[in-house]
Amino acid sequence: MTKMSGAQAIVEALKRQKVEVIFGIVGGAVLPLYDVLYETPEIRHIMARHEQCAAHAADGYARASGRPGVCMATSGPGATNLVTGIANAYMDSAPIVAFTGQVNAFAVNSSYMIGRDAFQEADIIGITTPVTKCNFQPKRASEIPKTLKQAFHIATTGRPGPVLVDLPKNAQTETAEMKFRDSVRIRGYKPKIDPHPFQVKKAVELLLKSERPIILAGGGVIISNASPELLTIAELLMAPVTTPLMGKGCFPENHPLSLGNIGMHGTSASTKLILEADVLLAVGTRFSDRTTGKLDEFCPDAKIIHIDIDSAEIGKNVGVDVPIVADAKKTLTAIYQSLTSKLQKGKSSQWAKRVREVKEQARDEMSGGEKDLKPPRLMKELRKILPNDAIVATEVGQNQMWAALYFMSYKPRTFISSGGLGTMGFGFPASIGAKVACPDTPVVDIAGDGSFRMTEQELACSVIEKIPVTVIVLNNSVLGMVAQWQRLFYGRRYSAVDLGNVPDFAKLAKAYGAEGTRVGSLKEFSKAVKKAIKSEVTTVIDVPIGYEENVFPMIPAGAGLKGMIESEEEL
Repeated sequence: MTKMSGAQAIVEALKRQKVEVIFGIVGGAVLPLYDVLYETPEIRHIMARHEQCAAHAADGYARASGRPGVCMATSGPGATNLVTGIANAYMDSAPIVAFTGQVNAFAVNSSYMIGRDAFQEADIIGITTPVTKCNFQPKRASEIPKTLKQAFHIATTGRPGPVLVDLPKNAQTETAEMKFRDSVRIRGYKPKIDPHPFQVKKAVELLLKSERPIILAGGGVIISNASPELLTIAELLMAPVTTPLMGKGCFPENHPLSLGNIGMHGTSASTKLILEADVLLAVGTRFSDRTTGKLDEFCPDAKIIHIDIDSAEIGKNVGVDVPIVADAKKTLTAIYQSLTSKLQKGKSSQWAKRVREVKEQARDEMSGGEKDLKPPRLMKELRKILPNDAIVATEVGQNQMWAALYFMSYKPRTFISSGGLGTMGFGFPASIGAKVACPDTPVVDIAGDGSFRMTEQELACSVIEKIPVTVIVLNNSVLGMVAQWQRLFYGRRYSAVDLGNVPDFAKLAKAYGAEGTRVGSLKEFSKAVKKAIKSEVTTVIDVPIGYEENVFPMIPAGAGLKGMIESEEEL
C-alpha cells in the first residue's frame, strides 16, 4: 500500500489501465487532478473546445481502436455538457469512461457539501443514470483505486458502454493509503460469454434446413472482433449478409454475398431479399425501428436466430425462435465448427442465383447520380481515392445516409457514425478521436453543413493539437434530411430548415489555421481529397450540392420494408 492523494491515485489507476490520452476541458472542480496530470507526460491531454466534443472524441477513439476512450470535465455545466456525448455512446455501445468534477462531499465548512446547491453543483449521477451502464461517486480518496478498476471493467466487458465517475473535490485532495488490485469482482455483474450448447445445436439445425438464409450482422460483430467468423459462416452457407448502420464494415461490402445496409435508407437488394428469407441469423443487433420498419411486417416467413451478449435485447422488439445470449465471436465459432462437418463449403443453390439476380437489378437501379457533385458519385469517387483501411466518420442526416449507401466499407472499425441517438455534430470530434487512435491512417469526416456548424469550433483543437483530419462538407445550405421529409410528406412546406449561405467554410477553416477549399467539379473534388489526406493540418473541403437532393431508397416512418420507395414519383 502507498500513501498518496486522491488525484495521484486517479492518475496511477489510469496508467495501470494503460490510458494514453484524455479528451477534456479543465475547471475548478478538477484542478487537483489536472495538477497531477501536469507532471504525467505519459498521458496526453487533448483540450476540446466543448465538453460534448470531448465525449464524442473519446467515443471515436474507442470505436476506432477497440480500447476505452476517456473524457473529463469539471462540475456543473462542464458535466452536463458531456451528457449528449455520453448518451450517444450508450445508444451505440461504445466503451468510454467519463470523469466529472464535483463539489466537496465532506468539508470543514458544511456549506460546501453535496446537495447544498454550491457553485457549479449538478446532480450528474442522477442526470446520467439513464444513459450510462453504471456510474460512481467515490466520496473518499481511499475509494478511488477500487472505483476506477470497476469503472473500466464494466465499460469494456459484456455489452460495452459509458461509465461515469463523479469526483468530489475532497476525494481528489485527501491523502490515504491506496491499494491497487490486479483483478476486480463485482457482485451481480457477470456477463454471459459462452453460448449454451443446446441453443447452438438448435441454431445449426435451422441453418442446415434453410433454403434461403440471410445474416443480419450488427455492431456486436465489430465489438467482439467476430468479422472473420462471420465471413467463414456466410461463405459456408452461401448466405448473403446485410448490416444495420452500426454493423457497416463488419463484412466487406465488395464481397459477392454483401447486400449492404438494411433499414430506412437501406439498399433495395437487402430490403427485398430479407423479406424472402426462411431463416434469419441476427448477430449483435438490437432490431431498432430504423432497421425493421413496421415490426409485424419484418421477416414474416423467417425463423429467427438472435445472438446477443445483452439478454435484454432478446425478444425486445422482434420475436425470436432461437435465442443465444453470449459473445458473438464465441457463438459464431461454435456454430461454424458444428456446421462445417455437416455442410460443404460453397454449396450452390437457387437462393444464390436469386441473390445474384436481385443484386444485379439493384446495382442498375443505384447507378444513377453520375453527374458531377451528385452525392452518390462523390461517395464512389471518395472510395476510389481512400485506401481500404481509411477511417470514415459521418455526421447525421443526408450525408450519413449517402455515405452508408454509396461508400463501401471493407474492414471493421473503419466506419464510425452516430446510430441510435442520431447526434448532429458527432462526426468531426469523433474523427479527431479516431485519428488520435490511428495516427497513421487517413481519417475523413463526411459532413453536412448543418451538422458541421454545430461542432466546427473543434477546428481549433485539431490545429493546436496537430491532429490532421479531412472534412468533406456536402453543402446544400439546408437541414437536408428534415427538408427531404418536408418535401416528400409536407407538400414542400419548408419550415425552419434554411441555413443560408454562411459561413464560407473555406475561409472559416483558414481562420482557425486549417486548410480550406471550395470545389466546383468532380475533378477538383478528387484533387482536393488527395491533397488533404496527405496534409499535416486539417482540411475542410466545401462541396456545393443541390438544395433539393434526396436520399433514396427510403422507407417512410411507420411503413414496413415492403413500403420502400426509390424515387419521389412513387409517393
